[in-house]
Amino acid sequence: MSNTSLAPLPSSDRTDVTARLREALLGASFSADGLLDLLGAPAYAALARSETVPALRATRGDSTLEALVRLFLLQHPVPYARVADVLPVEDCLESGWLIRVGGDEVAAAVDVRPYGGPGGEDWFIVSDLGCAVGGAGGVAGRSTQAGAAVVLGVGGASTTLAGITVRTPVASALDLGTGSGIQALHAAQHATRVSATDLNPRALHITSLTLALSGAPAADLREGSLFEPVADETFDLIVSNPPFVISPGARLTYRDGGMGGDDLCRTLVQEAGARLNEGGYAQFLANWQHVEGEDWQDRLRSWVPRGCDAWIVQREVQDVTQYAELWLRDAGDHDGDSAEYQARYDAWLDEFEARKVKAVGFGWITLRRSGAELPSVVLEEWPHSVEQPLGDTVRAHFERVDYLRAHDDAALLAGHFKLAGEIVQEQVGLPGAEDPEHVVLRQHRGMRRATKVDTVGAGFAGVCDGTLSAGRILDAIAQLVGEDPVLLRDRTPAQIRLLVEQGFIEPAG
Repeated sequence: MSNTSLAPLPSSDRTDVTARLREALLGASFSADGLLDLLGAPAYAALARSETVPALRATRGDSTLEALVRLFLLQHPVPYARVADVLPVEDCLESGWLIRVGGDEVAAAVDVRPYGGPGGEDWFIVSDLGCAVGGAGGVAGRSTQAGAAVVLGVGGASTTLAGITVRTPVASALDLGTGSGIQALHAAQHATRVSATDLNPRALHITSLTLALSGAPAADLREGSLFEPVADETFDLIVSNPPFVISPGARLTYRDGGMGGDDLCRTLVQEAGARLNEGGYAQFLANWQHVEGEDWQDRLRSWVPRGCDAWIVQREVQDVTQYAELWLRDAGDHDGDSAEYQARYDAWLDEFEARKVKAVGFGWITLRRSGAELPSVVLEEWPHSVEQPLGDTVRAHFERVDYLRAHDDAALLAGHFKLAGEIVQEQVGLPGAEDPEHVVLRQHRGMRRATKVDTVGAGFAGVCDGTLSAGRILDAIAQLVGEDPVLLRDRTPAQIRLLVEQGFIEPAG
């Protein structure tokens, strides 16, 4: 295949061939577990860094699985005879999964990466050649037209979004900007109807291949930008890993959305509210500008549509030079002509300077349509490690929002609570001191938060087992510490509210 064009895609109409190919691949242990066993952990992990040499070294033998890994994942032609006994080769040639090269070899027309589903499902993610592992891996070497249309496979952003998505059963789900179809594939497991949109028709074709080769139901595929293809419809779940990169020009469809600055992400978030059914979730990955003289939280708060609660988590912030270098490398521009690279780098910095952008934030945005008169909008910076998948944690956050909104301080004191699972208490202070300087409660699950509490808060959390009301517990603590119980009841609800909001304690029953 020429490096300046994209190969023709396999037929999406030959579902019989796709089903036989799936059966053959699984029969040969071409799966996520099979690859890990064959390659070993170091070589398997290297693939995610776009490094294929360790995997090539691990597949120098003559087994069928080694041949399939070289063929579909590493894009090395293999002799026809090596796979003729396991694959429906002639049908794959006819339908476009394979192409003939040389006299007696075959090559893959697309990348096929085994991907393990959350319930142990054996799935396959189809993408353009050279894009199954790691980043874009040399898109800059293709022609402008080919680079713009390229469809990437699974990356860290894809798996992050899949992990934070709320997975309750729903009637309808929308994967906006579907790419290779990984979010649609996940949604098909818990949504009765899945729609998938993309501005790139090649992405829609590849999504259909991903779903079929994974044995998943077909999706309703629509071509178009943002919500245009589904303008008159609403959904219970909307997910999107959009082309959120803030760049000086839309060179690559998978990356650049064609709007200035962070306007694409803002538009996507603002328009999502009207596309959600009551109680529905919209979940995105996004970039946002840190503009000189402006608080990033105020900027993001202005994006939240009316009638929606929101939880926005900033996971990372990069200065403009780091950001430009990251995405120039991702497209392979650093490997090209040095003068052209410098000109593109300069153009990025010109763009940021004109917009007074000093840094770029990255994170997760979750909306939930609540219709509340006073919506809850929580924005926070959390660069620390978390425990994926987080879908249940996200859902629980909004359930706690509902609970706190419905309970004033009096109702809170009348409520019964229990300590959440896997919470530990740490006491910090000088050795031998009678009392600690402060007490920290720490989660070992979900967001893995830590919060400081006073001795009353620590004592309260420690005895929450659902038996006594919050007010009764505070009365007992007041008696122990010699404090007026009325005063303690007056000043403690704010601390209880914070412990509930952050998931350290939860309503019993």
